[in-house]
Amino acid sequence: MQFESPIKRRKTRQIMVGNVPVGGGAPISVQSMTNTETCDVEATVAQIIRIQDAGADIVRVSVPSMEAAEAFGKIRKLVDVPLVADIHFDYRIALRVADLGVDCLRINPGNIGRDKRVRAVVDKARDLNIPIRIGVNAGSLEKDIQKKYGEPTPDALVESALRHVELLDKYDFQNFKVSVKASDVFMAVAAYRKLSEQIEQPLHLGITEAGGLRAGTVKSSVGLGMLLMDGIGDTLRVSLAADQIEEVKVGWDMLKSLKLRNKGVNFIACPSCSRQNFDVISTMNELEQRVEDIKVPLDVAVIGCVVNGPGEAKEADLGLAGGSPSNLVYVDGKPSQKFTNENLVDKLESLIRSKATEKQEQLEKDEANIILRV
Repeated sequence: MQFESPIKRRKTRQIMVGNVPVGGGAPISVQSMTNTETCDVEATVAQIIRIQDAGADIVRVSVPSMEAAEAFGKIRKLVDVPLVADIHFDYRIALRVADLGVDCLRINPGNIGRDKRVRAVVDKARDLNIPIRIGVNAGSLEKDIQKKYGEPTPDALVESALRHVELLDKYDFQNFKVSVKASDVFMAVAAYRKLSEQIEQPLHLGITEAGGLRAGTVKSSVGLGMLLMDGIGDTLRVSLAADQIEEVKVGWDMLKSLKLRNKGVNFIACPSCSRQNFDVISTMNELEQRVEDIKVPLDVAVIGCVVNGPGEAKEADLGLAGGSPSNLVYVDGKPSQKFTNENLVDKLESLIRSKATEKQEQLEKDEANIILRV
């Protein structure tokens, strides 16, 4: 079932956040952010590793003080995922974490202070080849822009962003990305669409303060989905009042649903009805948890009855079509074997892992052949 996405992505410059390319046609990267006390190095490192293991390409860490900056330096030495330092108010913190090995500086120039302070950060970033993220947020616009528009609007967000883009242009610094986040879906989408027509730098997508797990997932999926369908966006963070692991999972599921990234198992499962020949919901709940560690892209269909079962199962790498007295398994579009409902999850997990191993070996073989041809 896997195929290339029909989405035509916006052309942008490319920057490097550590070893992760952002923009310029690179895969859309998934980010999350720690919420531990940064000065608690052990707890922050543990959380970063969890976020990375869940599939995050980049992790952001808040650095609110000089004490936190020194802790950040220790954290940087203990993890290998690219780290973005989130800096507000004190430009000296940005200068310090730059010397301590940060991979990207997230600043809101509106609260960093006078131009010369921004320039000091820019000069340091240029010297050390560190990209900057201009982070504009509807909740922290400059006072004069707030006064001009009366309230946050798409135009206000874009004007704020362009003001800081022009400032970086003045200092001949192009190694940056931009975000224009709002908690209102319409405002954020309109701002990103307008900004995408005016700059060539990569865009960091997000619906800020989206809400809890369910509502925040829906709001983020609607807003970011519209932008991604437009080809807009080079990296994203799903902002949820939930475990950071959920942010990463939702981000990946968005990209997988639009065929913009392929990683791990992509399940096609029916919502179940009275025709089901096994408990689809409980089977899926357990199966998803069991195979979260698989990184190989794999389409797996789990369908409870014979109405849509065979059709969906044939299109997947591996598929199960419910039937009575037994369920039919398809592998690569062809009937393979039959399963009873007894120990069904165990059987499916075993098949999925076997197929994932087979596919990984094939991918490695194909890659080796490409290298040999080159």
